[in-house]
Amino acid sequence: MLVKIPYGEGELELELENPRIMEAKQMPVIEDSEKKLVEAFGKPIASPSLGKLARDRRKILVIVPDNTRAFPFKLAVPPLLRTIRENNSDAEVKILVATGLHLKVSRDELERMLGKEILEEYEVINHDASDEEGIARLDGKTSRGTPLEVNELVLKSDLVIGAGLIEPHFFAGYSGGRKIILPGVAGRDAVFHNHGFEMIGHPKSRAGILEGNPIHEDMVEFMKLTRLDFIVNVTIDKEKRLTGVFAGDPVKAHLEGVRFLDNHVKVPVEREADVVITTNGGYPLDRDVYQAVKGMDAAAGAVRKGGVIIIASECRDGLGGHEEFLELVRGAESPGEILRRIREREPIYDQWEAQVLARVLMKAKVILVSEYISEKTARELLLEKARDMREALEIAKNILNKRNPEITVIPEGPYVIPT
Repeated sequence: MLVKIPYGEGELELELENPRIMEAKQMPVIEDSEKKLVEAFGKPIASPSLGKLARDRRKILVIVPDNTRAFPFKLAVPPLLRTIRENNSDAEVKILVATGLHLKVSRDELERMLGKEILEEYEVINHDASDEEGIARLDGKTSRGTPLEVNELVLKSDLVIGAGLIEPHFFAGYSGGRKIILPGVAGRDAVFHNHGFEMIGHPKSRAGILEGNPIHEDMVEFMKLTRLDFIVNVTIDKEKRLTGVFAGDPVKAHLEGVRFLDNHVKVPVEREADVVITTNGGYPLDRDVYQAVKGMDAAAGAVRKGGVIIIASECRDGLGGHEEFLELVRGAESPGEILRRIREREPIYDQWEAQVLARVLMKAKVILVSEYISEKTARELLLEKARDMREALEIAKNILNKRNPEITVIPEGPYVIPT
């Protein structure tokens, strides 16, 4: 059987004998995306219309994801801005890029995301979680102790709109909604606390779980104590086509989107496999090895203890600026040592990604197929490195000492939740 899996902006092929394929259920595609978006703005979920909210507001802030997310910027952002302008041509509208603790997005990347016209017409600002002058600090903390620190533009604006993509998230349950505020435009210490060792280690801090998930619940509380007035969240299929629009109240609209997606992305595991072949969903999520942990974690839900995960992730940006991630893992002799380092050193950048990587490695070996990550770097991350899928499969067979291992393929990587 010829299996095709996404890799960067293309795909890889591999001939396999009787693999199990785990894919999300097909979602209905929205043909007229602009019409659907405008309808959602006019009749949002549990909220006045976007037009009504925008009227008479002097300062309006639109928060968008950064370039590591497959959010359909050029589909969703223009009608959003147009709706604001049609109802309030005098408003001062700014766009804030929710980088969280990622690198700031370059001018070229912003143009690729948003288009030249929007970049020329609007002030587009990269959030900087470590900018002492740009972060506003409120009195108090969430009930879980997260300090209330957020980009000052959130508090200085009369209307705050968050755009986002709802997809499975490996410790927040699902992305979208409240996540555009925390970690999207929160201060560094707020992110550190929300992503702390105990929070990540909680058994309900997993993909597909919101109820009882301390990270999700802390994010919602943080959002309510800071500000988010309206969201425009979407879902997409594996071809990156629009499948759902959920606009309105930041909690209720997000939950409706989650319920919709939940019915499509959770796939039962018939039997844990010897080898799970997966991806990081292709571009843009597979642009660095830091993000690739998401695909590894999804695969861990379908592989047997002592099995092997093969992940194809282009990683064109290498570490993606996440040097601390490598430093936390480099030189460790076991996944347990990585966890010990995090407990001893926290709070530190990227500890959550290293913690999840350690959790995956405690269950299975991981082989990385990437043209941009060197064998040395892969080894430092406790990963095996292969030049292509065929070599990766041979390495897996040697590790297992099994010539005909049971194989499961998850082409969409972290966009599927094995249950």
